[in-house]
Amino acid sequence: MQNTTQNEVKKGSAVALLPIGVFLVLFLGSGLITGDFYKMPALTAFVIAAAVAFMINPKESLDKKMEIFCKGAGDSNIVIMLVIFLLAGAFGSVAKAMGAVDSTVNLSLAVLPPSLLVPGLFLVVCFISTSMGTSVGTISALTPIAIGVSQKTGIELELLVALVVGGAMVGDNLSMISDTTIAAASTQGCQMKDKVKMNFFVVLPAAVISFIIISVMTAGTAASADAGSYEIIKVVPYVAVLVGALAGANVFVLLAGGIIFAGAIGIFTNSMDIWQFIGAMSEGMAGMQELCILVLVVGGVIGLIKHNGGIDFILNFITSKIKSQTGAKFGIALLASIIDLCTANNTITIITAGPLAKDIGEKYNLDPRKIASMLDMFASCWQGMIPYGAQILTAVGIAGVSSVGIIKYLHYPIFLLIFAIISITFDFSALKKKKGNVKEESKIS
Repeated sequence: MQNTTQNEVKKGSAVALLPIGVFLVLFLGSGLITGDFYKMPALTAFVIAAAVAFMINPKESLDKKMEIFCKGAGDSNIVIMLVIFLLAGAFGSVAKAMGAVDSTVNLSLAVLPPSLLVPGLFLVVCFISTSMGTSVGTISALTPIAIGVSQKTGIELELLVALVVGGAMVGDNLSMISDTTIAAASTQGCQMKDKVKMNFFVVLPAAVISFIIISVMTAGTAASADAGSYEIIKVVPYVAVLVGALAGANVFVLLAGGIIFAGAIGIFTNSMDIWQFIGAMSEGMAGMQELCILVLVVGGVIGLIKHNGGIDFILNFITSKIKSQTGAKFGIALLASIIDLCTANNTITIITAGPLAKDIGEKYNLDPRKIASMLDMFASCWQGMIPYGAQILTAVGIAGVSSVGIIKYLHYPIFLLIFAIISITFDFSALKKKKGNVKEESKIS
């Protein structure tokens, strides 16, 4: 009887995934039917999905389900995310109140050639995200800049917000200090630098094509932008954040220091007083409240889905279909993709899928570096596209645009998915390895 129970848990339950289906039908369905994706707020849709999650497994007590929900909502990854949101909201609000956003945008308009302003912003986002190792932190810090550029140039805000999200995911893929790199390398037992090297040759073409598309799309629109006045000292908070990121500073220290530094400069330049500084911090954190509540609800729902066997069902279904080495690679890619679509967290996805991916790799003799790279890329490409993921929710929460409205401009995650599939179909790393072996054999003979 005990073995049977364990097998049932391994197989999992497809019904446990119903809350995700309900959310997608409500959130995306209402938008497609009405043409307005603001009709169904993401929070409302997920609250309804949570109610559905509580109805599953009726034999279990409501108290037990609530305990599981609260544990999911209170997961350390969720709490860390909430603190980042609050700090990011405060930093963005203080920076805006003391004039950092206007000065940074005007300085960019004055220094950069009009045709390179927006593509240049994309490169800056990639660079900062790679330095900071956090896509959410990068999006929080730079979305206000995108808003300012849109106001100054007339370029569609959805395009610029999508540009920030895409650039943040580029850096997240290539950063040596990102959670995803650490998790992917750790679960596969390989060096982080090797995983990043594997990623680089897939990420680079996706990023280059995205850069070209952005350049073409915005070539004429930025030409009419006029630079306003700016003060160099007010740009310093953003420079300080960048320098801190390059130095490997902790994201919490980085954002908290940015808040204090921006406030100090604001007071020094008479742009604000101490009470306006405190008010700006409070306003920024208050602006993140709905997003924080949404993240808590999502975490709770995912906790119930996992407890009810939804994740186990996905794992069992995929592993049962693998028949070859190529199939094993696509199985790992599908594993990472589905779990990220269900959990909306690429770090949790890698941690969840990593041990099973390692077992699959050992069975089919796959390179651990390749597995780590695949886990990171497929989790990240979906994470950068799903409208209920932390990255897009953070960006649209700050910018006040529709999460679905920016999807059509998410060039990088789309091309990353395409090139990631190509890298599996034509394993260039394996070909290179074979060529190396042939050379060694010819030397021996």
